[in-house]
Amino acid sequence: MPISRRNLIKTLGGAALLGAFPDGLDSRTPLSWFENNPLHHKPNKAVTAITLGAGNRGNVYGGYSLAFPDELDIVGVAEPIAIRNERYAQKHNIKPENRFDTWERLFEKPKMADAVIITTPDNLHYGPCMAALKAGYDVLLEKPIAPTEKECRDILALAKKTGRIVAVCHVLRYAPYFIKLRELIHNGAIGELMSLQHFEPIQHEHMAHSYVRGNWHDSKATTPIILAKSCHDLDILRWMVGKPCKDIVAMGGLSWFKEKNAPAGSTARCMDGCAVEGTCPYSAMKIYYRNRTYTGVFDLPEDKAKHGEAILEYLRTTNYGRCVYRMDNNQEDHYVSAMSFEGGVTASFSMEAFTAYHGRRTRVMGSMGDIVGDMETFTLHDFRTGKTTVYDSTNIEDVEGYKNAGHGGGDWRLARDWVQAVSQQNAALLTSTIDASIESHVMGFMAEKSRTSRKVEEIKV
Repeated sequence: MPISRRNLIKTLGGAALLGAFPDGLDSRTPLSWFENNPLHHKPNKAVTAITLGAGNRGNVYGGYSLAFPDELDIVGVAEPIAIRNERYAQKHNIKPENRFDTWERLFEKPKMADAVIITTPDNLHYGPCMAALKAGYDVLLEKPIAPTEKECRDILALAKKTGRIVAVCHVLRYAPYFIKLRELIHNGAIGELMSLQHFEPIQHEHMAHSYVRGNWHDSKATTPIILAKSCHDLDILRWMVGKPCKDIVAMGGLSWFKEKNAPAGSTARCMDGCAVEGTCPYSAMKIYYRNRTYTGVFDLPEDKAKHGEAILEYLRTTNYGRCVYRMDNNQEDHYVSAMSFEGGVTASFSMEAFTAYHGRRTRVMGSMGDIVGDMETFTLHDFRTGKTTVYDSTNIEDVEGYKNAGHGGGDWRLARDWVQAVSQQNAALLTSTIDASIESHVMGFMAEKSRTSRKVEEIKV
């Protein structure tokens, strides 16, 4: 059944979402809370923030300030790529003295804002986050928290020591689809929760773009794909179950994007006379030049007439033009894991490169019903009544433009709660604090340890 905001609040009535906030706060919270949180109020002044990393994610969270300037004001930027730095500064009207070419330069100055937004590459989360906490800033930290378990725990320890707020960008917790799904699980709609199956289809072109050619192609230089791509998914499983994960086991590998699978007649670059370029699904010429997809990474000129030649230059000179079978990549292209939670609930998670589609798929099994969903709609089957109900999260009204912000509306809902938390100095307004997010990161690290050791690993938080 389509869910408008008005009908959603009406149909929820007393139905509740157990533990909507960080573990330990026992509040029964319907989805309407997330749209009309009674603890939210208009800030006396906008929260001021400096963005470290003016790429895609920095622009997503920075975009919240453009829509709600009375809540969030971006007053500084640190970005080494000159064109990104310039464009971000113009967009947010940032003063020249508040523009930095590296994150380190920011911390050479006295504290100049309430908070920092860290959207640097994965391997550059730890340094700026630790520096920000020492300098007295609150933090919005893009996932993953850091490349190693020790670094994650160091950030947690320093956040506790300084008392600063650190929100981790586990935005799926803020997507209405998962909020409603979790509420149904915890209000007994399917009886006792027994198990979950969760699937993330990366989509074959996305895999080639980000994890074969792109910034995350080397797990040692960034983070393993289970964290880089799927710490969202481990986190949402933990959040939906609502109990600690006890054990995890994982398997997977890199099977296809290897030189031994390069077709006869292929070349080092797709534009170097490759004999199969016209039929290869991973052709850089097709993906970037002819179809113009994933071109946001190229920082193209404002003049669209110049885009074609600019793209070709990137394909001549960067990894994005290289053959996917001849890259120096090492991320797994298929990955499966199984886990057990306190109380006997089990879950499985599969991440796959070789799909034609995006969009997470989830199956939830309970003693009195089951739920099947695809990130947009889900169907609940009630064993007791034989009734089938379809919920369509895409029909939730576009509240203040949040739906278009990404991740099913989760991006800006997270930004909103973070602004409120910083403004009121109350971390309890967040569901994805560093305290709540650390466990799913440990699950990811232990999954990777299990994959390489071929042993079941215990989760110790």
